[in-house]
Amino acid sequence: MKDIDAIAALQDPVRRRLYEYVTAQGREVGRNEAAEATGVTRTLAAHHLDKLTEAGLLESGSRRLTGRSGPGAGRPAKVYTRARAEHTVSLPSRDYRTAAELLAEAAEQAGLDAGLCAVARSRGEALRGAAEPCGDLTDVMETLTARGYEPHLEEAVVRMRNCPFHSVAERFPPLVCGMNLALLEGLIGTEGPVRARMDSRPGECCVVVEPAEPSKTNAD
Repeated sequence: MKDIDAIAALQDPVRRRLYEYVTAQGREVGRNEAAEATGVTRTLAAHHLDKLTEAGLLESGSRRLTGRSGPGAGRPAKVYTRARAEHTVSLPSRDYRTAAELLAEAAEQAGLDAGLCAVARSRGEALRGAAEPCGDLTDVMETLTARGYEPHLEEAVVRMRNCPFHSVAERFPPLVCGMNLALLEGLIGTEGPVRARMDSRPGECCVVVEPAEPSKTNAD
């Protein structure tokens, strides 16, 4: 029932806004910031943030938000970040994660990486359908948001805070990350002004999207 309780905690509209704000930042968020961003009082924000922590949706800690230390630096403030745990609900219970892990293990042992990537690229193209490949990073952000990747722009590179395949990727990183890259190549296109490439960073998706090299879009 823990997963059901966690998801039920988001039914309150204020609590959901606070959760969405904290998770969108990709960093620790203090109570004052969360309250101001969502238009509620600090006391109400603190109440709901602690409820989200109790439900396992957020993790909390404390640090000095002033950036100073020593005498006069002020008391540490409570801060919140997205919880690392995943929550899923299926009634009756289903165990798709185990099935995915078994299939990934079999594919890895059989050396089916290339075949899996080919299928993933074709699936990405099918998901894109008749739409043109992404024309710029704004298109990329919209496409990735719709797929649950939680993209954010960082110095002209689109990075993603969420990996939809995180639990399986942790056990089979080369196989699943390669599949993910191929899927995104099919989804955003490979011949347009943007490209997907591997650039793994802790806590984020292993793929980034950036402007393509001029030679790839302006070939003679």
